[in-house]
Amino acid sequence: MTSGFFDLHRFETSGGAQVFRLPLQAFPNFTTHTYLILVDDLIVLVDAGFGNEQSNAAIEAGFSRVGQMLGRTIRVSDLTHILITHGHIDHFCGLMYLRRETGAQVAVHELDLHILTHHEERLALIAPRLYQFLIEAGIPVGERDNLLNLYRFTKEIYRSTPVDFTYGARDMKVGPFEMLHIPGHCPGHVAIRLHDVVFSGDHVLEGMITHQSPETLVPYTGLGHYLDSLHSLEEWAGDVHLVFAGHGDPLRNLPGRAQSIRTAIDEKLEQVLGFMAEPHTIAETTAHLYPDQQGYNGLLVLEKTGAFVEYLYQRSLLEIVNYHQLESGQSVALYYRRISH
Repeated sequence: MTSGFFDLHRFETSGGAQVFRLPLQAFPNFTTHTYLILVDDLIVLVDAGFGNEQSNAAIEAGFSRVGQMLGRTIRVSDLTHILITHGHIDHFCGLMYLRRETGAQVAVHELDLHILTHHEERLALIAPRLYQFLIEAGIPVGERDNLLNLYRFTKEIYRSTPVDFTYGARDMKVGPFEMLHIPGHCPGHVAIRLHDVVFSGDHVLEGMITHQSPETLVPYTGLGHYLDSLHSLEEWAGDVHLVFAGHGDPLRNLPGRAQSIRTAIDEKLEQVLGFMAEPHTIAETTAHLYPDQQGYNGLLVLEKTGAFVEYLYQRSLLEIVNYHQLESGQSVALYYRRISH
């Protein structure tokens, strides 16, 4: 029996759809959610989990538990659709397993299609970009290699898997489900609405600022895209009853949570500007904002800080004080300083 299995929760939408939240272990002490939805004649899974043995077993156990709750047999093989919210490994890696067990139609946004179907190619492209980012962020040589290996380790377990269609090809609709493109956390991130509920993936989470990467590293990410999408999601969602996130509890007050996220981001941006009254690298700024973060979490907060710095630099609130070193073609750590207006 998988840890967290009995945390399965059942919800019902205003249109009578049955929604079951299945908790899955992605990494140690890190749970992600997939959602099993029964609506009309469709049996739909929103996101596919991390794809490790525990995650796959939890999906199977969850289907069995749902069947017991409903008094009918429901198997993974009964799925009609698998809808991916975004191309991050803990949300799609389970496709490798699910593709063997079901003939369900798999869908994703076109900007994340390559991540699922040409994964090895994308990894080969992103790795050198990430290494260059680590240089410019001011990470020492030995630590760069460690962080790059950590990045690869979490991605190399997946192998390219076919997708049946993209949301754009279906006018952002699948049966009663409607999709909204909300880039920022991931290029092809979508929110999925069904009646009076929304599945938000990782775009809006309780208790934390959703991770962003610099858009120089991954297009359609970055803080600017994220904030624009947060506004679009609020308007599109309207007065939905519940927002189901990829991690944590459902949200009952999307506008309130969105405002608290904006406030938290503004506070971080002010901290960056205050620290960069004197020249500092992204690595130094990360250590100031997020002390004692190491390993893979250390890479995540480094990318997040890079997104903050990029956002401020794009808006002419920061300058690079050692830009002359770039003119010779050197790869160097960049030192940013607040511009006094």
